[in-house]
Amino acid sequence: MNNSMVSMDKHRSVGTRPERIDAKEKVTGSALFGTDIMMPGMLHGRILRSPHAHARIISINTANAESMSGVFAVVTANDLPEADDMKEKLGESTINYKFLRDNNLASDKVLYVGHAVAALAAETPDIAENALELIEVEYEILDPVLDVRESMSTELKILHEQLRTLGSTNDKSTNVAQHIHHVKGDPSLGFDEADVIIEREFITAPVHQSYLEPHAATATWGKDGNLTIYASTQGAFVTRRQVSQLLQYPMSKIKVIPTEVGGAFGGKNPTYVEVPASLLSYKTAKPVRVVMSREEVILGTGPGSGTSIKVKMGAKKSGKITAAQAELCYEAGAYPGSPVDPGSMAIFAAYDIPNGQIDGYDVLVNKPRVAAYRAPGAPQAAFACEQVIDELASSIAMDGIEFRMMNAASEGTERINGKLHKSIAIKEILGIIDDHPHYNEPIQGPYQGRGVAIGFWDNWGARSSVDINVNSDGTVNLISGSVDLTGSRTTVAMQAADVLEIPLEKVKSSMVDTDSISYADTSAGSRTTMATGKAAVEAAYDVIGKLKLEIASLWNVSIDSIRYANGVFSSNKGKDTNMTFQELAGKLSGQVTGHGNVNVEDWAGAGGGTIVDVEVDPDTGQIKILKCTVIQNAGKAIHPGQVEGQMQGGVVQGIGWALYEGYEYDKNGKVLNANLLDYKLPTALDVPNIDAVIIEKPFPSNPYGARGVGETPIISPAPAIANAVQKALGVRLHRLPMTPSRILEEIGITSE
Repeated sequence: MNNSMVSMDKHRSVGTRPERIDAKEKVTGSALFGTDIMMPGMLHGRILRSPHAHARIISINTANAESMSGVFAVVTANDLPEADDMKEKLGESTINYKFLRDNNLASDKVLYVGHAVAALAAETPDIAENALELIEVEYEILDPVLDVRESMSTELKILHEQLRTLGSTNDKSTNVAQHIHHVKGDPSLGFDEADVIIEREFITAPVHQSYLEPHAATATWGKDGNLTIYASTQGAFVTRRQVSQLLQYPMSKIKVIPTEVGGAFGGKNPTYVEVPASLLSYKTAKPVRVVMSREEVILGTGPGSGTSIKVKMGAKKSGKITAAQAELCYEAGAYPGSPVDPGSMAIFAAYDIPNGQIDGYDVLVNKPRVAAYRAPGAPQAAFACEQVIDELASSIAMDGIEFRMMNAASEGTERINGKLHKSIAIKEILGIIDDHPHYNEPIQGPYQGRGVAIGFWDNWGARSSVDINVNSDGTVNLISGSVDLTGSRTTVAMQAADVLEIPLEKVKSSMVDTDSISYADTSAGSRTTMATGKAAVEAAYDVIGKLKLEIASLWNVSIDSIRYANGVFSSNKGKDTNMTFQELAGKLSGQVTGHGNVNVEDWAGAGGGTIVDVEVDPDTGQIKILKCTVIQNAGKAIHPGQVEGQMQGGVVQGIGWALYEGYEYDKNGKVLNANLLDYKLPTALDVPNIDAVIIEKPFPSNPYGARGVGETPIISPAPAIANAVQKALGVRLHRLPMTPSRILEEIGITSE
């Protein structure tokens, strides 16, 4: 396929706002989610979870549960084969199969409250719940470690005795799984050249993705030895791979059928219920469905990392940054794999900094093993960096936008991690903020403030697959291996329709199971519309190429003479002949299929920014969001409505990070807010209308110039709100969430 961008004048669908292909099924309730799967003879699975944050498992006695009427099977880690100590990239993070095995069913230790210990299958949910109480587990309780910096320094509360820091020659056991180190230029010299230096520490709590649909999987073994799993997952092929590795069962005998997904945001990449359901189905020879409760979702699945981040930055009075340094300590939870690497990538990525150093630490604590959460690692990093940027600008009496513009990264800028920026639009974003009416209108009242922040996300490419089958009536069936989380069935079909030059309504777009198409990576990293769209474009060109061969044969002319434009084939040789796409399809009786398989290795990140106005009640500490504008470079907005929805949704989650959300623990590691009453989320009453401004600076390597858009908008809201609070009250908060009690505490400290 020619990698040059598709001609814009051919667009029929791209850039418009058609109804989502899956809209009617979703709004009428006919779409099938994980909890909707029902099968004859199906059993109900439930999981026993640890009440302790850190303990050795001395013994597990399942006899009483197994003898209970209505219980068909009980499984523990002893039913799982030993797993290889093998690592594999999963979205923005990495998984280790030995650790993933232990996270599915604990073997020698439990490492957080909610850690899965055993699972059983019974005739009814009630029998299953009652039977769990009959499983007897003897524990040796150990002291937990819950603070990321305490965990780094301790030699007593070690989670994994065999663990050594990656890249370290130290033989001592540690809770630090990895140390990332980047240096650019001479940071010491850069700080010596600075006229002003700001150094601060920032703390953020673990935050859950809070998807509405809980984890659910139904497994059934066929008489032929084939395992079929219906799963609420971000990646059917990734789930198949994990189940195959953990069961040590051939992938060719495992079929994963992705159901509709009721929210994920990165949290439905790892397996939690698929393996227990499969083990129980194997033991019982019946279908088994395992569905988590809301409490289990919060206790037993991966949130985004809690962090402690130190940032030091220096600048000249002229406004030029001379040096920057960051130490990022990210909670991994019970097993290695925090997003400290992308956090380290993102923290200074929006700026051109001549001298810098970044040290990132992946740190174990007795909490659930973290999972990706929308731009994993970046919101925490931006919360730190963008507040220091604001302080630097204020300290030299420079406007914050002017200061950022002076130091903004551009194409070709070398980042501190050594990578060069590709096409980037940070300066364009800042220019739009500077000219936007929201930024320039006056503040209306006392205790109100306006804050600004920007951020950058690197996105991802990876592998995608699409097949397009031409039907005899001129319609086409498009099938994709990518799970649809955000309307990608529609955006991928739009790109194919425009290449085929047929109306979108003639494209039936579906996501299919792992037996029906070649491999596709997980729907994560803002990759799906961009990468799977590229596969669809490739498949569409393949269709056109094959149709040209067919019509050349029909007309007995050379293929080089065939032209295709506006949905019509024509030839410039012989008599003046033409035939529409639909007419040709009718003559071929549905015999043409186009294939698109891509491994996208050239992609570009996306920048974004937030303007926000707040009002703070100094008596109660309550923060009210008055107005919010989000700006983002989408490359090319394939479906502007869906892009705006992604931008607005990301901001809403960013508001949650900023003001409401975060796990609360007692000293023993028990989660105090494991429900959606006590775990606060923003509601419609807490969020104003969000104005979304799309910048279109196309990325040349994509057929339509598209970039990923799903993750960037969550990065900058929290620091923008913090900067607005500082303008409103004159105090700066260094901890998330910025709750009323923390506001009042900060006011009290500064007023003494």
